[in-house]
Amino acid sequence: MKVFKFGGASVKDAPAIENLKNILQRYENEQLVVVISAMGKTTNFLEKLLDAYCHEPEKVEGLLAELRARHERVAEELMGAGNPFIPHSERLFTLLAEQLRRPTSDNFDYDYDRIVSFGELLSTTLISTYLNYQGLNVQWLDARQLVRTDNTYREGHVDWTVTQKLVCNTINPYFQNRTSGMVLTQGFIAGTAENQTTTLGREGSDYSAAILANTLDAECVTVWKDVPGILNADPKRFPNAVKIDTLTYHETVELAYYGASVIHPKTLRPLHNKRIPLFVKSFFQPDDDGSAITQTADIKEIPSYIVKDDQLLISVSPRDFSIIGVENLSKILDILSQYRVKINLIQNSALTFSVCTDNVPMRLQPCIEALQEEFVVKFNENIRLVTIRHYDEESEKTVLRMFAGEEVLIRQNNRHTIQIVLK
Repeated sequence: MKVFKFGGASVKDAPAIENLKNILQRYENEQLVVVISAMGKTTNFLEKLLDAYCHEPEKVEGLLAELRARHERVAEELMGAGNPFIPHSERLFTLLAEQLRRPTSDNFDYDYDRIVSFGELLSTTLISTYLNYQGLNVQWLDARQLVRTDNTYREGHVDWTVTQKLVCNTINPYFQNRTSGMVLTQGFIAGTAENQTTTLGREGSDYSAAILANTLDAECVTVWKDVPGILNADPKRFPNAVKIDTLTYHETVELAYYGASVIHPKTLRPLHNKRIPLFVKSFFQPDDDGSAITQTADIKEIPSYIVKDDQLLISVSPRDFSIIGVENLSKILDILSQYRVKINLIQNSALTFSVCTDNVPMRLQPCIEALQEEFVVKFNENIRLVTIRHYDEESEKTVLRMFAGEEVLIRQNNRHTIQIVLK
């Protein structure tokens, strides 16, 4: 059994979905579990809808109609007028409309998950309808009945024991008496024991594929993307970016930790634990080799560049001029953890503890206020964090030339990695 994952770019419109169908037809004689994201930009649109739901309810009806029109337009391009997607999707649009008529809760993350999750439900309903229309015989499954998490909304923690049981009791029987077939489900979303919807973190569809592969003891996972494989840099910023043919789990985790968009950071652990290889391939050139991530690999150590914009640099100092010791560090880190602030860089001196983090005002504002109760807190906005993995002198010069004129606030390195904070 193989697990395939298709992201939003690979299902963004009718031609993309038709291309997905052509790829899947190559594997009609195999057992496939296919994990699919929301159609391109739909998650962003649903976040806009969520914002209207919270702050401008008069806009909700128009946005909901636009969401419906987007999906029905793609369905019509694929299957013509009066196609089966419309009746199949009616229940989803009715449920979403009902959700949007309810009062907001006092937990934004809860509201986020119950609204934004409709992107994956709609895309997989549309795509499974189209694939069956084309004769591929696809079984649609609800990921909320497969992946069980706790009640940590927007970053659900997987209950592996229950998830294992749910997946095996649902997917394995489908394949029990057949040598081929396709199960199609959603990435990113999951469910709690109380049947509430959770999500696994932004870009969590890779993680969904890894969870299913782990619980099914899959042969491999293939992530289909709009790039030829894993590149050493964002080609939009670095025109000379090159493909990395092979990586180890360890090296890929390092790149993901520093913010590379190659694979979701949580994805590698469940694959590593079962030694399941991960392939990253282009949905434009499905015959090409792409990149392979395995336990052992011949790694050519070329510099990899990771640029994170819109960062916040927070510096924390004790009010009583005491040294930043274990006790103060423990308090600071506890507060950062409480507000789920993702730390991308840490620097510590005798009197100051600094972190560079993603600028998420909803989490950072209350976090800073909590820190200010006991510490002096200063911060810089509009910060850029550049990480070079396997750096050398020339790669550092390349970055400094690229961002010439920006002030270097922090520069720190170890044997393999250098990080530079710029303003």
